[in-house]
Amino acid sequence: MRPLTDGIELLVGRDDELSRLVAWIHEAEAGRGRAVLVDGEPGIGKSALVRAACVAAADAGCQVFWGAGDELGQALPLLPLLDALQIAPVTRDPRRDTISELLGGAAVANKGADLAAAAAEQLIALVDELCQAGPVMLVVDELQWADRTTVAVWSRIARSVRRLPLLLVGVLRPVPRRDDLRSLFRVVPQAERLRVGRLGEPAVLELVAARTGGKPGVRLEELAAGAAGNPLYLTELLDALTRSSCLEVDTAGVAELTGTATPDSLPEAIADRLGFLSEAARTVLRAAALLGDGFSVADLVTVTNSSLAGLLPALDEARAAGVLVAAGDDLAFRHALIRRALYDEMPTAVRIAWHQAAAWALAESSAPVERVARQLLPMVSTTDSRVPVPAWAVRWLLDVATPLIGQSPVAAVALLRRAVRDAPLDDAVTGALACRLADAYFRVGNVAQAERIACRALDRVRDPDVVVDLHTTVVQCRGMTGRSAESLAELNDALTQPGLEARHRARLLVLIARTHRDLGEVDSAGRVATAALVELGPVEDRWATGWALHVLSLVAMMRGEWTGALPLFERAMVIVRGDPELIDLTLLLRINQSVTYGALDRYADALAAAGRARELADRTGSAVRLTQVQSALGQLLLGAGRWDDALAEVDVVPDERKDPSVVCCDHGVAAIIHFHRGDTDAARRHLEVAAPYAERIGDRVVEPLVRARCLAFEHAGAPEQALTLLTGVLDGEDAGEDLLADAARLAASIGDVGTAGEIEARASAIAADSTVPHHRALALYCRGLLERDAATLLRAADGYHDAGRPLFRAKALEAAAVALANDESEDRGSARAAFTHAVDIYSGLDAQWDVARLRALFRTYGIRSGPTVKHRQSTHGWESLTPTEAKIAALVVEGLSNPQIAARLYLSPRTVGTHVSHVLTKLGVNSRIDIAREAARNQSSPG
Repeated sequence: MRPLTDGIELLVGRDDELSRLVAWIHEAEAGRGRAVLVDGEPGIGKSALVRAACVAAADAGCQVFWGAGDELGQALPLLPLLDALQIAPVTRDPRRDTISELLGGAAVANKGADLAAAAAEQLIALVDELCQAGPVMLVVDELQWADRTTVAVWSRIARSVRRLPLLLVGVLRPVPRRDDLRSLFRVVPQAERLRVGRLGEPAVLELVAARTGGKPGVRLEELAAGAAGNPLYLTELLDALTRSSCLEVDTAGVAELTGTATPDSLPEAIADRLGFLSEAARTVLRAAALLGDGFSVADLVTVTNSSLAGLLPALDEARAAGVLVAAGDDLAFRHALIRRALYDEMPTAVRIAWHQAAAWALAESSAPVERVARQLLPMVSTTDSRVPVPAWAVRWLLDVATPLIGQSPVAAVALLRRAVRDAPLDDAVTGALACRLADAYFRVGNVAQAERIACRALDRVRDPDVVVDLHTTVVQCRGMTGRSAESLAELNDALTQPGLEARHRARLLVLIARTHRDLGEVDSAGRVATAALVELGPVEDRWATGWALHVLSLVAMMRGEWTGALPLFERAMVIVRGDPELIDLTLLLRINQSVTYGALDRYADALAAAGRARELADRTGSAVRLTQVQSALGQLLLGAGRWDDALAEVDVVPDERKDPSVVCCDHGVAAIIHFHRGDTDAARRHLEVAAPYAERIGDRVVEPLVRARCLAFEHAGAPEQALTLLTGVLDGEDAGEDLLADAARLAASIGDVGTAGEIEARASAIAADSTVPHHRALALYCRGLLERDAATLLRAADGYHDAGRPLFRAKALEAAAVALANDESEDRGSARAAFTHAVDIYSGLDAQWDVARLRALFRTYGIRSGPTVKHRQSTHGWESLTPTEAKIAALVVEGLSNPQIAARLYLSPRTVGTHVSHVLTKLGVNSRIDIAREAARNQSSPG
C-alpha cells in the first residue's frame, strides 16, 4: 500500500516529532541512515505524523515506500514489504521479478524450500539497490500486525541501516507486543524512538477550531476534553456533530453545541459515520473489509463480481464520507478501526461465506497464492469446526501446495489439515492431501507429526506415486531423529507390492541406498544404488537416476576415491540440469563436487563450484543448502590460506539457521584462525558457542572443531592432552587426513615414537596409490617427523606448496628448520633459510602466534635476528583492510551496490555486506558515502 494521497490529515501539536523525523530524513540524504520506531495508542496520530514526514521526504527527492501490516494477513509472510516495495507478478525490474517467481514456486530448491526466507534475502537486496539509486524512506505501518518474517527483515535492515541512505520507520501500537516486536526495541536505541502521546489542551483546542471553523465554546471545550487527547476520536466526534447539525458558529466566531446527542465512545463515533452511508455503499465496503486495510480496486471488482463503473458511485460516496482514501493506485480505509467496525458488524457465518466467495473469485482470476489463502484462513480459524472446505478449494490446495508450503507452512498446515478432515477416507485425493500435509508439518519442524501422518496415509494409499512420496517423507523424518534403520524393512516390503512400475521400484531402491549411506553402510549403499540404475534400464526417470548417481558419488567420497567421484558428479548433473524439481539434488551435487575438488587440491575449481552452488541456493530459497555451501567455502578458504575471506564466509548465516554440525564446523574454522593469529579470547568464545551444538551431534567428528580444540590445549601448554584428543578421534572411521598431520607433529614434539610410527604407517597407506599432492606431502611430513629428517620435511613442504596449502607448508618448513638446527653436521644457514621461509608464510597468514612462537624457539638455537617481514598490524584505517575488503571498498567508492559487487567478485551479497560492515568499523565511519570521503582523503594525503 502506498502512502495516502488524498491529502495529508490535519496535523496539530506534533511539531517536535515531525521536526525530528525531518532531521533524520536529511541525515539519510547525507548517507547516514537510521531505524526509527513510532509507537502510541490507536487513533493517536502515528500514521498521520509519518505520512507528513513522507511528504517532506518526497519533496526532498527521496524515494518513499509504504506498507502496512494487517490483522487478516498475519499468517502469510512478507505481505507488508511486498506491498511497500511493489512486488507484482510481472515488472520490468529483474530483482522484483525474481521475488515474484520465488513466491510463485517457479524455481525452488525442493518441496521443503523456505521461499519466505529466500524472498526475504531478495527483498533486502532490493532495498540495497534502491538505496544506490538515491535516498529511501521505507515505512511499515501497523507493525504489530505484521508477520514474524516481516519483523525479522525489518530488524535485519535496521542493523545495517547506518551504512545506507535509508530512513527505516516502523509504526506500531503498544499491544499486542510479541517477543519479536519487543526485540526491535533492543535494536533501535532510545534516542531513535518516538512515543506519540495524547494531545495537550492547547493542541486539542487548536484542532477543534480548525475542524469547526470557530473558537470552541465552553460546552464544546468540555466535550472535546472527553476525547482524552486522541485525535481520531476527536475528529470522529466533531464530524458526527456536524452531520447531526449539532454544531454552530455564531457571529462572534465561537463554535458551540446546539444539541445533546453525541457519541459516547470512539466505536460509537465510527458507527455514526458509517450510519450515514447508503446500503449499497456499505455492501461494497463490507466486501472491501474482507480484503484488508488497503486493497486494490481490481481485487474489489473480482470479489464483488461487479464492473468498475458499477462500483464507482459507492466508492465515491465512501471517499466523500471520509471512510476510504486513495493510497497510490489503490484504496485504503482511512483508519484500521473503521475497517474493523465494518468487519465486526457482519455475523461470523456471513463473514466466512463472504471470505469463501472472495477466495473462489480470486482463485478463478489466477490471483497470487497468498491472496487466495488469506481469504480461506478465516474458514479454518473460526471456532465453528463444521465449516467444510469446498471442493474447489481442495483442488486449488493440491495445485498450489508447493509454493504455499514454501511461503507459509503454518497456513498450509491449517488449510490442509481441515481439507484432509473433510475429504472421503478412501478417496485418492485424501492420500495426496495427506502427503502434502506431512510435507507441511515437516517444514514447520514437527517431524513426529509429519511421520505419523505419512505412516497413516501409507496404510490406505494405493497410488504408487503418492506411496513413494510418502516413503520419502518418512525416511527424511526418521533420518532427522536418528532412526534411519527403521525404514529399511518397510522400504523392502514396499518393493514387493503389486502395481509398481520400474521407475517406482528404482525410486524405492534409491531411498534404501540413501538409508544405507546414512547408516554408514558404504558397500550396501553402493550396491543398492547400482541396482536402482539397473532396474531403470531404458526407462527415463531423472529423479531416480540423479539420486542413484549421487549416492554412488558419496560412496566414492567415503572410500577416499576422490578422482572416481568426479565423473559421477558430471553424469548426474547432466541428468538433473534444468529440472526445477531437482534443484535440491543439483545443489547437493555442486556442494560435494566442490568438496571433492578441494580434496584433490584443485582449489580454483572447488571455489568456482561452491560459488555456483551458493548462487543457486540463494536464488531458489534453500536455506539448508546455503548454510552447507557457506561452510564448505569457509573450509576451502581456510585450507587455501585466505583466512580473512574464510572468517567472512562462516559469519554470513546466523547460527540458528544452521544444522548443528555446520555450526560446529564454522566456529571451528573461526577458532583455528584466531588461535593462529594470537587472539585467544576470540578463539575460546567460538569454542564456547560451538559447545552446546557439539553435544547435540554426539560422537560425529567435525574436523575443524577437533583441530581448534587441540590448538586450545596447545595454547594452554598441554600438548599431551591435544594428542590424546586426536588419537581418540583417529580411532574412528571418519577421521580426516589433516588430523593425521597434527597428530604426527604433536607425537614428535613430546617424543611419543610409537604413536608417531602408527600415524606414519597410516599416512603412507593413504599416499601409496594416490596422485593427490597433499597425500604425498602428508606421508613425507609424517615420515620426516618420525625420522627427524630435514630433507624429507623439505620435500613435504614442496608437496604442500604444490597442493596450495600454506599453513601445512609452513609447518613442514618449521619442522625442517628444527631438524637442521639440531643436526651438528649442517651449518646454521640452512636452518635459518627454512626458518625464514616459514616465518614469511606465517606472516602472510597474519599468524602472529606462530611467528612469535617460532622466533622464540629459534632464539634458543642462537638464531637471534629473524627476518623483517611486512604483515598487517593496524586494526584501524586503510592499512588495516584485508585485500578483499580493500577491493570492496574501492567498488563502494565507484557507487556499486552490494549485489553488484557480489556479481563482480563472485561473492554472495551477504558476504559483501559482512565485508562492508568490517570496512565501516575499521575506518570508523557510518555510511558508504563516508567510505568515499575517506578514500578521497586517503588518496590526497602525503606519502
